[in-house]
Amino acid sequence: MSERHRGLGRGLSALLSEAGTAEAADTAPPSAPTDTPIELIRRNPEQPRRTFTEAELEALTSSIKERGVLQPILIRPAPDGDGYQIVAGERRWRAAQRAGLANIPAVIRELDDRQVLEIAIIENVQRADLNPIEEALGYRALIERFGRTHEGLGEIVGKSRSHVANTLRLLSLPDGVRIHVEEGRISAGHARALLTAENADALAERIIAEGLSVRQTEALAKGADERPGRPAARRDTSERNPDIAALERDLADSLGLKVDLSDKGGKGALTLRYGTLEQLDELCRRLMRG
Repeated sequence: MSERHRGLGRGLSALLSEAGTAEAADTAPPSAPTDTPIELIRRNPEQPRRTFTEAELEALTSSIKERGVLQPILIRPAPDGDGYQIVAGERRWRAAQRAGLANIPAVIRELDDRQVLEIAIIENVQRADLNPIEEALGYRALIERFGRTHEGLGEIVGKSRSHVANTLRLLSLPDGVRIHVEEGRISAGHARALLTAENADALAERIIAEGLSVRQTEALAKGADERPGRPAARRDTSERNPDIAALERDLADSLGLKVDLSDKGGKGALTLRYGTLEQLDELCRRLMRG
């Protein structure tokens, strides 16, 4: 595996170097942190991280009271011209407010919306701060608003294309299952096992109640799909022809959708299942491109 894919892709430094004018990109020194009034700083409403637990905020607040803010936050001039908007470091900003600080060390950079979202995702992925649904929503925003591809996203965040695609597939889960993932009651591995299950909500409740492992969940979901009376054509075809099953997985990874592929003698059917209108729009755009 290349060094690029072991780390965080291009990383924050590469993204930050894109800010500012093209002529100054190679020569401008990094901005020095400045003490900035907290009251002039606002959170970014499109920050990918939405969940901040009380325990972690209290721990950080205690640390800041004792030692101060050790790492500057990253901010940009607010798009509406009123103060500044947080790019990275919202948790530190929240804890500094709780600690009663009037100012917080901050690095100020001129960044566009795409750079702000990419930097926020990279920082949170690096710190493992995003839950899988938050990560997926961030990826989807970069794809839909800024035209990023799965490959491009993987390069930016240091993840494989299949990781990006599989993470995006979590957005097709029922709302109840997504909430369980967001709140940490089930893992992304559990959730992926439920992607093709028709009774995903009920299975998720059972996973939580019985403390099932991912492997047990996979077996449970498979058993639910194989109950008496359920059409077996897709399962039998996949088991008889591993090439069809592999192609089905590759298509699902590439599209970020549920894929059913059946083939009999060179004839068959390809079914793509979407969970949101946004996914349908993206599929149509890709199919009609060019």
